Parts: sequence; structure tokens; C-alpha cells
Amino acid sequence: MKSITIRKILLAAATGFMTAFTSLAASAADPFKIGFVYVSPIGDAGWTFQHDQGRLEMEGKLGDKVETKYIESVPEGGEAERVIRQFASDGYGLVFTTSFGYMNPTIKVAKRFPEVIFEHATGYKSAKNVGTYVARFYEGRYLAGIVAGSMTKSNVAGYVAAFPIPEVLRGINAFTLGMRSVNPEATVKVIWVNSWFDPGREREAADVLIAQGADVVTHHTDSTAVVQAAEEKDGVWSVGYHSDMSKYGPTSHLTAATHHWGSFYTKIAQDVLAGTWKSENIWWGMKEGMIDIAPLNSVVPAEAAARVEEAKKQIIDGSMHPFQGPINDQDGKEAVAAGAVMTDDELSKMEWYVEGVEGKLPK
Repeated sequence: MKSITIRKILLAAATGFMTAFTSLAASAADPFKIGFVYVSPIGDAGWTFQHDQGRLEMEGKLGDKVETKYIESVPEGGEAERVIRQFASDGYGLVFTTSFGYMNPTIKVAKRFPEVIFEHATGYKSAKNVGTYVARFYEGRYLAGIVAGSMTKSNVAGYVAAFPIPEVLRGINAFTLGMRSVNPEATVKVIWVNSWFDPGREREAADVLIAQGADVVTHHTDSTAVVQAAEEKDGVWSVGYHSDMSKYGPTSHLTAATHHWGSFYTKIAQDVLAGTWKSENIWWGMKEGMIDIAPLNSVVPAEAAARVEEAKKQIIDGSMHPFQGPINDQDGKEAVAAGAVMTDDELSKMEWYVEGVEGKLPK
């Protein structure tokens, strides 16, 4: 009787051990869960589309090591905080929050979930478990400006902008500097729409700028509305942003400053999986392959195309910087001395227009 009881105990213990071992093995094989929060619809071009392309590239490279999920069209503010918190609560070990207005919600949620790692795009607040990342968008903007400056006949470009934050101002200023490097008479008019994604307002702003004499229009907003507006007007060119938007402007689209996030997302995921991740403020650009310029429209003169290619090489090898002095501000005062180059810290705090930008900067 005693031996039967002992055998039952041993059998139960062995069964329990095997069950626990099987559970642990399955757990060890489970993919690492990564979440993405998007501010606009994915669509087939634009800011969110490029981030999602990066997510898919990461999935392709890491295979069954990772499992990803995204939530699109998440408003900045309270709704963003809810979505970010839900990812953390659901066992996602890494969460990418991909819009500037997600900064404070990300920091707030990160405090409650110290075991989760967060990466926030374009912001400046970090924590032990929160890193930040931004692309050197201004490098592509400068090259696109060279193209625009070579093509304009009215010497006026129109710029549809989202919010007056340093990221957007760097783009406006770099585009203007690129234009004036080949066309010193060129000017840039800006209309602020106070939204990242609002095709109707973006379209209205583009139409107003064209009516004011702009024969090249570009944008720092998420939709293709500005490119489409130019396509419908004779003698008006467009410069896309985020993605190659030429299919929306087969005649008008000159080029685009494009963003490529796949290598970055893959690196961060690999670092987290390897246990080597640390909170950093990462700036990648053309050198790292995060920024590029879309193929040029065949109407762009060969001389202009050669200028763009040379400037691109110089940006990559470090022999030229879009914000290398001398640079004057909008009032003609020296903002960057001859030979000096703005630091990343200075660029991250940019709150002024360069010479050539018309209108007052909103406060």
C-alpha cells in the first residue's frame, strides 16, 4: 500500500515536471512581441506608410523571432496614452510610438511599465526605458530644394506645413537653403495647417499657395494632397515627402525626400533581444540609409541632377552640411557664422526661419 502511494506521488511529480518543462519550452519559443502606434492611416504613401514598410522589413529579417502589431490613426493625447498602455499591458516588450505628439503619453506609460522598452520618434524626452530617434530629414530636404530652385520660373515655392516645431522648421529652412544655393532669388511661402494628416486642409493650402504665385509646392504633412493639387495645375511642380509620390503626380512630381526605417527598427529589436539595448537619442541620415531622395523627373536638367548627386555625396562623406555657415536668419542677421556647422543640439531647438522664407513664424 505504501509503495503504491509512493509510485503515485512520483508519477504525479514527474507529470507536473514535464508539464512545467513543456510550458517553459513553449514560452521560450514564443516570438517577442513588438507594437507600433501610428498617427495616420497606413495608405500607400506618406509618413505612416514608410514606418509600416520599416516594420515589415524588420519582420522579414527577424522572422519568427518577433511578432508585431500596429494600431493606425491614433490621435495624439489621451487616446495615444490608452493605446500605448494597452500594448504594455498585453505583454509587448518593445513599443515604437511614431509621432511627436506621442511624447508625453509615452513617458507617462513608461513609468508604469519599467520592464517594457519604448522608442519614441522625433521627440526629446527620454527615460531609462525610453529611447528617442529622429531622421536627418533636412538632408533630403536640401537636395529637393536644389531641384525646386532649378525648376521654378516664378522664384516662389509653396510649403504646406503641419506644426511649427523644430523638426518641421529644419525641413523648411533646409529646403529654402537648397533652393537658394542654385537660385539666390528664390523665396518660400509657408502655410500652417496644424495637422499631420488632413487631406482637405492640405489641398486648400496648396491651392492658396499656387494662387499666390508658387510654381513649386511641397509639404510636411502625411497625405498626397499637395502633389495631387499640383498635378491638376498647368505649369506647377511638386516635391513629395516621406515617400516617392510620383504615381500621384506623374507629370508634376519632381522628386521627394524619402524616409527608410527598416534597418533602424531591425537594429533596435535585435539589441532588445540580445539584452544590449540602452536609452539613446539616435539621429540617422543619408549615411545610414534612413534618408534618401526619390528618382528625379526626366524634365530636371542634367546640370541640376549632377548638382544633387554631388551634394548627396558630400553630405554622406561629411564634407558638406546643409546647415553650414554662413547662414542668415529671415531678418538678414547672421545666424550661423562662415565655416561653422550647427550642432544637433542647436538643430533640435531650431525656432527661426532662414533668409528667403516669407511670413511670420507662429508662436
